[in-house]
Amino acid sequence: MRIQALGDAAPFVTADGSTIRELLGPATVPAQHQSLAEATLAAGQSTRRHYHRLAEEIYFIVAGGGSMELDGEVADVAVGDAILIPPGAWHQITATGDRELRLFCCCASPYTHDDTYFA
Repeated sequence: MRIQALGDAAPFVTADGSTIRELLGPATVPAQHQSLAEATLAAGQSTRRHYHRLAEEIYFIVAGGGSMELDGEVADVAVGDAILIPPGAWHQITATGDRELRLFCCCASPYTHDDTYFA
């Protein structure tokens, strides 16, 4: 059994500019088909608009609020919201308000810098 505490996961900056701590994924456990990470954005910070050719993502907002853009459609997101991001969908999230935005991100296949594409 593998249990990973969030506080033990080392943060790093992804290709899109968010800071993540990967809890479970190929870098930490023998996961082959998915990864789970916590991502944070400072108030006012946005990820760089991008897409993943292979990975399907799910974002789950756990703190703060934001504005989510998915293939040109924009919506406000808040604590408790889950967002499905299909492979190939252009997306960007921005932390709105005066608080940090914190979300969990599940990727299947697992997140890699090599599967992150920019305009």
